[in-house]
Amino acid sequence: MIKKIFKWTGITLAGVAFIATCTYAYMSFSMKSRMSKPYVFEKETLTIPKDSASIARGKHLVAIKGCQDCHGNNLEGRVMNEDGAIGRLVASNLTKGKGGLPANYDVSDWIAALRHGVGRGGRPLLFMPSHETTLLSQQDMAALIAYCSRIPEVANVLPANDLGPVAVVMSYLGKMPLLSVEKIDHNRPMIARADSAEGVGQGKYLAVSCSGCHRENFKGGEPLAPGFPPVPDITSTGHVGKWSKEQFIATLTTGKTPEGHVLRNEDMPWKMTAQYTQTELSSLYQYLQSIR
Repeated sequence: MIKKIFKWTGITLAGVAFIATCTYAYMSFSMKSRMSKPYVFEKETLTIPKDSASIARGKHLVAIKGCQDCHGNNLEGRVMNEDGAIGRLVASNLTKGKGGLPANYDVSDWIAALRHGVGRGGRPLLFMPSHETTLLSQQDMAALIAYCSRIPEVANVLPANDLGPVAVVMSYLGKMPLLSVEKIDHNRPMIARADSAEGVGQGKYLAVSCSGCHRENFKGGEPLAPGFPPVPDITSTGHVGKWSKEQFIATLTTGKTPEGHVLRNEDMPWKMTAQYTQTELSSLYQYLQSIR
């Protein structure tokens, strides 16, 4: 009797292992196909400004859009994660130094990456938040490209991305933002200018950068990845919504909440939000408070 129990237990476990292996193989094949799928978009261009005010605006956008959090302070790129479970996640070298962008990388290439989430040849960019940068105004897109096109060359040759099993499964299930190209409305036209006056309009424009973690409704939800904390609701209905404007701004510029909790920049990029102007932070607060 005991031998039969062990026998059927072994058969059951073998069956479960076989199904799990087949399921993972299918997910892996599916993700590889999606990552290698070529996309074709009509080439777009913009008039890129050269004045100091526009360059400064582009530098500010690089700071507040989290570009440096992934690509490094000098946009030289870096390995963001490397372990067996999630795998190797790499933010590319955006300079034209060794290991970076080719010398003839032009405006249309920048637009393809920022607007559509694809690189040269139309292949999807991985973990590039183009679903956020696609919402930039024409003026800001041009300013961002103007600044990035002028950054000093940095030699930094990086390895390729190599997804581990956890990243494969979570990406397949839509739990990791692997392929922005699949999330973008590619027919959506760029607005000419963003609202620059303090208030809800400007806050809504800025809040796009928060949606990647806090979800499109800013109500938060499950952790973004294993080991990460749950994502909080930052609207008027959440705990953050009970903070005063002064407390909200202080938290986003110091990394310390009104309750005295010190935020890890890896969980909440307060070092990025600390680069916002006081007007921008006030507008962001007003917008989030308007969400019920």
